[in-house]
Amino acid sequence: MNLQKHAIHHLYDYRKAISSRPFTARGKNVVRCQLCLLAEHLCTCKLRQSVGSKLAFMLIMYDDEVLKPSNSGRLIADVIPDTHAFIWSRSEPNRKMLSIINDPKYQPFVIFPAEYAREGQPVVTDVTAGNIAADKTPLFILLDGSWREAIKMFRKSEYLHHLPLFSFSPETTASYALRKGARDFQLGTAEVASLAIAAAGEPDNGAVLEAWFALFVESSLHGRSRNNRDPENITRLAAQLDQSLLQATKDL
Repeated sequence: MNLQKHAIHHLYDYRKAISSRPFTARGKNVVRCQLCLLAEHLCTCKLRQSVGSKLAFMLIMYDDEVLKPSNSGRLIADVIPDTHAFIWSRSEPNRKMLSIINDPKYQPFVIFPAEYAREGQPVVTDVTAGNIAADKTPLFILLDGSWREAIKMFRKSEYLHHLPLFSFSPETTASYALRKGARDFQLGTAEVASLAIAAAGEPDNGAVLEAWFALFVESSLHGRSRNNRDPENITRLAAQLDQSLLQATKDL
């Protein structure tokens, strides 16, 4: 199997190369696939498939986040081909990152709650013809880290403060929570991206990412020691992913 690496794979390689000591996290003794970061015997790379999309993503990642096997940001790049990823720096923003944000072919939106908008910063709750030019590609910017880290990144990144915020309505997140079932509701990075994709007019592609995330979570849980889970869960979720991919590609 010879899968092409995407932006987050390259960022992962770079971050490992500059580390002065091995990164340790829960499950550090697990032998992992170096692409999906799941346990080798649970590797899902053979199921990885991108979709045709008119959207783009940029992940600005908090230092060690790119090394965490639990990070779901890489799943976005698995599905959406035009995905960029950079490590956040408070003092020296990456020049290539800034050039992409300022590229006239893109209309960037920072996905972040409306209550954090700076004075005068526009806020939108959907991405439609009314708030984006026809010749521009929506570029969704995600701050990838813990919630505390994301707030820090937003507050200390002035280059984001003039860009429109894309903030989901309470109705959108509530309906999503109902689909996910009763639990303490907090969206992961890939789940946020799937909502953004659907809100931007590509619901089938959003469903693909949601299904890919569900398979990732279940495979991760199976990889933990002392965790007895039904292996049929993975088979079922893989089948759901296949169905989502068929739906997303039927009109291409």
